[in-house]
Amino acid sequence: MKITGYRILRSFHDWGRPVGDVNGYIESGLTPVPVVLVDTDDGLTGVGMGSDHDIDRIFPAIEGEDPRSVSALYDRMLAQVFKAGHSGATFGGIGTLDMALWDLKAKAAGEPLWRLLGGRDRFVAGYASGLDIALDDDRLAAWYATMAARGFTSGKLKGGRDIPADIRRLGIIADALRVNTPNPALMLDANESWNLKQAVRHVSAVEAVHDLTWIEEPLRRWDAGGHARLTRSIRAAVATGENLTGLEQYGPLFDAGAVDVVQAGSVWGITHFLRVAYAAHSRDLPMSPVGLTGNNAVAHAAAAIPNHLSAEVQDLGAPFGITVDQEFADGGIVLGDTPGAGVSIDEAAIQKRTAAADWLVTEGPHVRPKRAGLQLVADPPPALLG
Repeated sequence: MKITGYRILRSFHDWGRPVGDVNGYIESGLTPVPVVLVDTDDGLTGVGMGSDHDIDRIFPAIEGEDPRSVSALYDRMLAQVFKAGHSGATFGGIGTLDMALWDLKAKAAGEPLWRLLGGRDRFVAGYASGLDIALDDDRLAAWYATMAARGFTSGKLKGGRDIPADIRRLGIIADALRVNTPNPALMLDANESWNLKQAVRHVSAVEAVHDLTWIEEPLRRWDAGGHARLTRSIRAAVATGENLTGLEQYGPLFDAGAVDVVQAGSVWGITHFLRVAYAAHSRDLPMSPVGLTGNNAVAHAAAAIPNHLSAEVQDLGAPFGITVDQEFADGGIVLGDTPGAGVSIDEAAIQKRTAAADWLVTEGPHVRPKRAGLQLVADPPPALLG
């Protein structure tokens, strides 16, 4: 089997609600979903979703190769961009191709990916995450009630600016999830918006009311010293890592004892997730993948590692023209038996329909406000947030 070429489609995800975090949000609830299809000479096609950035520069590393040599091809892709570096969106392009290669490997074996990777159980424990900074209290309650109906017992709030609001809204999430458990797990995600002492003050105030399971991305992703000081100052676990692009970037956090729940963004692919997971396992740390909606291939990998804790479930739907062989039940993801990652693509439908799905808007959650971490009050004048 040889890789012969690739194609790129651009679908979109309609979240049905505004989505975002403390850094900004997408009011339309429409976000783009690049789909990369990798073709082979025996007719099999691998599917990857996430980023299509730099695919033309990365692809020569795998063209003509046997896609089943996934780990070696992953390293070839890293080597292909050695001089310019593999961080950011380029790492996402590598991750998307990596997903397609694993999909091909499992399809060639005639097995679902979770079983090919060594998983025994098709169930992947998860937590509900509404990307909910722009939802009012009523919509917040309704969304988490929908997730509670699927058995979820844990929820994550996007917050970090307003302590009283975060306390109130975490209570709303807890009330919705109590239909399944008397003590829901509550997480708060600040998306790198604080400095160290802001984090200590904010989390301490929240912990006076709620038993917070973890605080996510409280500080800048590379601040190993700060995260280490923070985790010693609060009861909640510190969760971080989703924006680290490469196993080597986790080393300082591990060495400093700075992370309690190790995260990896699903957009970075399966091989990255597996390597980080085993590095975390060597330090007796649990692993939690972030952002599985539209990137369910990493859910298959989560089913196969020994230290999986819980996976972020942001939506019950799928991008337009994309069908995923999975269900959401019992508070997690139930993976199917379709060979590969279980993703089917309606190419004709995607090619015929487009939508205004632009994540990169001026005030979206990808843009860090210029005064983030440099504010004396929780809700400063708009002039300081631009």
